[in-house]
Amino acid sequence: MVMSQARLALLDGSTFFTTNGLGDTDMADDGLYFADTRHLSLWRLTLDGAELHLLSYDTPQYYSARIHATLPSVSVGVNPTVSVRRDRIVATGVHEDVVLENYSDEERDLVVELALDADFADIFEVKDDKIGSRRVTVDVDTDTITFGYRNGDFARATKVVFTEPGTLQPTSMRWAVRLPARGTWTTCIDVICSDNDGEHKLRVGHGGFGRLQPDMPQTMQQWLDEAPVLHTVFDPARHAYRHALQDLAALRFHPIQGCVHSVPAAGAPWFMALFGRDSLITAYQALPFHPRLARTTLDALAMVQATQVDDFRDADPGKIPHELRHGELTATGRTPHSPYYGSHDATLLFLILLDEYERWTGDTEAVHRLEPAARAAVAWMQGPADPDGDGYLEYRTRSPQGLANQCWKDSWNSIMFADGRVADPPIATCEIQGYAYDARLRTARLAREFWHDPGLADQLEQEAAALRQRFNTDFWIAERGHFALALDGGKRQVDAATSNIGHLLWSGIVDDEHAEATVALLLDPKMNSGWGVRTMSSADHGYNPIEYHNGTVWPHDTAIIAEGLRRYGHREQAAELGVKLLEAAAAFGYRLPEVFAGFQRKGNKPVEYPTPSSPQAWSAGSVLLVLRTLFGLDVEDGTLRWAARPAGFDGPMRLENVPVRGRRQTVEI
Repeated sequence: MVMSQARLALLDGSTFFTTNGLGDTDMADDGLYFADTRHLSLWRLTLDGAELHLLSYDTPQYYSARIHATLPSVSVGVNPTVSVRRDRIVATGVHEDVVLENYSDEERDLVVELALDADFADIFEVKDDKIGSRRVTVDVDTDTITFGYRNGDFARATKVVFTEPGTLQPTSMRWAVRLPARGTWTTCIDVICSDNDGEHKLRVGHGGFGRLQPDMPQTMQQWLDEAPVLHTVFDPARHAYRHALQDLAALRFHPIQGCVHSVPAAGAPWFMALFGRDSLITAYQALPFHPRLARTTLDALAMVQATQVDDFRDADPGKIPHELRHGELTATGRTPHSPYYGSHDATLLFLILLDEYERWTGDTEAVHRLEPAARAAVAWMQGPADPDGDGYLEYRTRSPQGLANQCWKDSWNSIMFADGRVADPPIATCEIQGYAYDARLRTARLAREFWHDPGLADQLEQEAAALRQRFNTDFWIAERGHFALALDGGKRQVDAATSNIGHLLWSGIVDDEHAEATVALLLDPKMNSGWGVRTMSSADHGYNPIEYHNGTVWPHDTAIIAEGLRRYGHREQAAELGVKLLEAAAAFGYRLPEVFAGFQRKGNKPVEYPTPSSPQAWSAGSVLLVLRTLFGLDVEDGTLRWAARPAGFDGPMRLENVPVRGRRQTVEI
């Protein structure tokens, strides 16, 4: 890849800046985004009217970059004498230093120009390449350009402030620079974003790049220091672990006003938002490493739990949201993401995480404080989640803009039969029934031990037992030897062989008589690519190794399946699956992408999926869950338990300072 064609993305919560390696916007979706709105659509630096020649760039932190370039006229055999450095920090807004240095004995006259513009496009418009026209105002002052936009009660503004005087136009700043021999020229630029709450102060000031440290909620080093320390000779695990911690740090943000601590966003750049399912699974994955993520995630989601029926947003009382956005389309009611509740599993995962969080932390205060939210979630599970009352949780969108599929595989064609036919709603996917089973048992424990409600506990346990018995009959396809992906609107078994059945092992709903066949299918080469478990068997008609949910490999999916294998006693196979996933991480520079292609393993690297999110929260968390699986970590009766090293795994491996119920422990296998 040509250096200037490399992509650069800097993050600070819901603020992110995507450019090429030079630091310039050059693609239709590039720009500075703040709270789901593009505040800069053009940002391009030129010298003497030409693009710079990129030498290199570095990203010391997820929010900072240092870019080195030189004059565009550099050619083979000609030594450059002028260097250009751009030091950029994203911290609510942007601070950028532009530094020119002359290494010759002659002064140079240069024209430095920054072209800039703002279109205030909604992030959904940019993603869909359907950007509407807006009447953007531009105010030019001595050292400031301010772009503004208002639509009714929705207001946004971008203020750009320059320290060096120049010729300021509505969409450009031009400096005529006389660069002394052996001299330096510098300008500092601040970009400040505003919304309906007013101007959001830029959390950096002018000065040298090394001294510009934003007032982050928690610095990267603090975050790394609080995590357990991994010692291993297995390089993929060691490097992927550190990279995963760094990515999770980068994806922390404050999703709503009043949310004191940060929660994990789903992924960069397009999913820097609160996603119920993604945030809950990520927090679950991170529990033995950073348990606070679970508490803050539970608190944030409880704040936006549905309290009334709203068909446009697929909302029912007690439901945990799917996605929360803050852009113009949402603010003006044109999209339902305020928040949108089209997820049929997030509410169940909320209950699962609350129980698992208490087991690891002993935080009974949170269990009591979140009791009303948990009870509301149970009421939803027992009522609106099962509209026809048949005992299975099924979904069908009521919103004209709702998701057709409201399981984790939420693309329109992800629930299909083995012959490729797409299932008709309402749809009851298998893994959602497993989550419902697990959520009932876990909530029963909370009700009995902490809420002093044995009646509710007994009821939930009875419901779980009945669900398990019926499920193992109604979802089992005897002639194919595996569980159905789902029941469709006609209660027909959707017979494709998919990774969803692996989640059944994680939830514990599978009877012993079906467990071995389930494990065998997941490990069969038709499902197991050698890098991870495919979302669909290569033997089924709908299989496509590069289709989003019908043949690709998702790291979080495979990690959950590995943990399910461990739960059912298949530790060696679970470890093997986890190791393969870590080897895939090594092939991707130790960062697992959101998804990769499902081609059979040949060579040293999986085939990439065309457009994955990266970094992605539950992919980073997958590394942590794999480590939990390898160590065999569980908390039972307040005590941390771990298992012997799995057969076939090269050891030893040690994890120091594991946080367990207010203590720090070390485990070794």
